[in-house]
Amino acid sequence: MTEQTLAPEAPLVVMVTAPSAEKASEIARVLVEERLAACANLVGPIRSIYRWQGKVEDEAEVLLLLKTRVEVFERLRERVVGLHEYSCPEVVALPIVRGHEPYLQWLGESVG
Repeated sequence: MTEQTLAPEAPLVVMVTAPSAEKASEIARVLVEERLAACANLVGPIRSIYRWQGKVEDEAEVLLLLKTRVEVFERLRERVVGLHEYSCPEVVALPIVRGHEPYLQWLGESVG
């Protein structure tokens, strides 16, 4: 499924990792206050193992699960990059293909 096949109002879950609960909370609050995300769940700590600059890293992080819509994803992505301390933050969107209709309606109304 490509972005072209998703309607602008289609709901998304966006995953963002952060180095600490404090940083994750800061990013989440800004995105919700600016109506770029309806809500954010902070999950963690999690353990991330990844290759970065030729080395395998093993770090504690916090995972943000953001709920938003396709039409604001690009603004959300830009805002995360601007707020984040990582030079290459994870900002990955997954479509929500099914859900509890009242929740999805609330999500749509909460993002502007």
